[in-house]
Amino acid sequence: MDINSDMGEGFGAWDMGNDVQLLDYITSTNIACGWHAGDPSRMKKLVQLAIEKNIHIGAHPGLPDLEGFGRREMAISEDDAYNYVLYQAGALQAFIRAAGGTLHHVKPHGALYNQAAKNIKLARGIANAVKDLGANVILYGLAGSCLVDAANELGVPVWQEVFADRRYTKEGFLVPRNQAGAIIEDDSAALKQVSQMAKDGQLIAIDGSIVKIQADTLCIHGDNPHAVQFAKKIQAALR
Repeated sequence: MDINSDMGEGFGAWDMGNDVQLLDYITSTNIACGWHAGDPSRMKKLVQLAIEKNIHIGAHPGLPDLEGFGRREMAISEDDAYNYVLYQAGALQAFIRAAGGTLHHVKPHGALYNQAAKNIKLARGIANAVKDLGANVILYGLAGSCLVDAANELGVPVWQEVFADRRYTKEGFLVPRNQAGAIIEDDSAALKQVSQMAKDGQLIAIDGSIVKIQADTLCIHGDNPHAVQFAKKIQAALR
């Protein structure tokens, strides 16, 4: 299974996460493009490091919400979703091309990701932007969500994404972060969920029900202060 991580989510003089170390334990990086976090210097540095380590490079576009880290929902249209993703991913693609690499995938961030997971119009806007970025560019979307449906509808390559440290609803959506129990803080519980998803194709939702799931790529949150240690454990568990 592919292991991805959201990276480059500092801004200016403010750093977040240990991206350089984490690159040694993942296979895909999703680089913030400046709207919810990130800046041109971080984008350029991470692209160069990822190419050196032969890691898949993806864009991580979000809503225009630096203060809210892109985690606050906004009322946007399908056309907005297309423009937001093409604009941000296009900027990262320019850095990748300049460094001699190729844009591998796009993974929306935060509220943009979660809104599109439930809204087929927003999902189509995102999928259309990914399609226009290149025939082989892959959309990373929440497993079983509208993002996957839209990609399939438009003929866009898609990898279904699962999360080690997030609880799921019985419908297969992520439990919102502002709800109790949304985050799995115990490493052993998170590793158990990873094993269930990878080996059995299912997970236990927050209400105890079983959710069938396709796991093509697993997300490790780079803003978690223990991300590097956690990534080591997951890498060992998946061998």
